[in-house]
Amino acid sequence: MRNFNYFKNQIIDQGQLQVNVREENQARPVDNVRVQVVRKVDSTVVEELYTNSSGQTDTVDLGAPPLEYSLTPESGKPYSEYDLSVSVDGFEPIDIEGVQILPHTKSFQNIQLRRTEQTETTTETILIDQHTLWGVFPPKIPEDEVKPLPDAGGFIVLPEPVIPEFVVVHLGVPEDTTAQNVWIPFKDYIKNVASSEIYSTWPRETIIANVLAILSFVLNRVYTEWYRGKGFNFTITNSTAYDQAFFYGRNIFQEISDVVDDIFTTYITRPGIRQPLFTQFCDGVRTVCTKGMPQWGSKDLGDQGYDHLSILRNFYGYDIFLQQAEKVEGVPVSFPGETLVLGSSGPAVRTIQTQLNTISDTYSAINKVRVDGAYGQETADAVSAFQRIFNMPVSGVVDFATWYRISNIYVAITRIAELSVQRIHNINEPYRY
Repeated sequence: MRNFNYFKNQIIDQGQLQVNVREENQARPVDNVRVQVVRKVDSTVVEELYTNSSGQTDTVDLGAPPLEYSLTPESGKPYSEYDLSVSVDGFEPIDIEGVQILPHTKSFQNIQLRRTEQTETTTETILIDQHTLWGVFPPKIPEDEVKPLPDAGGFIVLPEPVIPEFVVVHLGVPEDTTAQNVWIPFKDYIKNVASSEIYSTWPRETIIANVLAILSFVLNRVYTEWYRGKGFNFTITNSTAYDQAFFYGRNIFQEISDVVDDIFTTYITRPGIRQPLFTQFCDGVRTVCTKGMPQWGSKDLGDQGYDHLSILRNFYGYDIFLQQAEKVEGVPVSFPGETLVLGSSGPAVRTIQTQLNTISDTYSAINKVRVDGAYGQETADAVSAFQRIFNMPVSGVVDFATWYRISNIYVAITRIAELSVQRIHNINEPYRY
């Protein structure tokens, strides 16, 4: 009864949740999946949802604590928690425990289902740890902002940073040989870390500043081959003592997802260096940074109207500047530089039309379009349908964020076709997604 009273006294606001279910490779949606939403505090089933042909459930309102709890560090727990039970014939069931719902924000729970290959199935359980601003985690071990680069006898140093297709995350401290390595698409990794490290209810400029710090942190690890140079076979760990929080399978918040899509090729650096700056940070209340950005301090500056660059310069120095990586690995064609709108024409429009048609073979809610290089209403409608399915702002235009999301999904779908051909010819090449 004490827990129920606590729930009644604290859950007085609402947040939203939508569940997206795809096969394990992240390309094909799974329809008619049953999703039970269970309120964790009293084990009550509050919703029973089913996915549509795009693998999406309806968006539902769920109870959450007062908004102000996420705006000051001294308040109560700012999010409510729900458990999900996910099942459909032909796939192994999954339970997800601890989905976090913040007030006044939409949350996405992305789920990958594995096809059943035996008569008896076991239920996979994913445990989402507490948010780093609420739970107890070790502080980061201080490191130099500028790292030595590998020598000529070691790994090849790229002339400039590139955005990798995947981040290989070690789920433990570096020396833990029993910990699993998981391959995570780059943007998905950034969205997971940001949703684990900051609250989506914070000012947008604060969110941008923190995402830039997270991007620069991991790109420094990538560019300097920090762990591979030490003999490890991963990019980064999920230990907050060494790196950034990453909770496998956690839900992602809308505001954070949108920011990452907009700026995922941007990083922080200084004059005279090639590498992204190693931008450490801490919560700034329970653990105090000897160097780097306190997250609650960045929120305070956002409240005062500082823009993201001013926030970053306040903590990392006034000589820092933002740089864009020109190469994004794993996409067939880079963003052309101009947003595609009604009336646009040319090869870039033809590329988008071709990719959307391939995607529509898997996502039937996207209509086929003529591949004529002319951006008409038919193409705009297909783009809008894509944006709705993949939880993006629906504009009907192809901006930087939409271009790369279409490219990512196109590559994922075409890889499935390539994998099928490999299986037919018994080509035993490893495939990871």
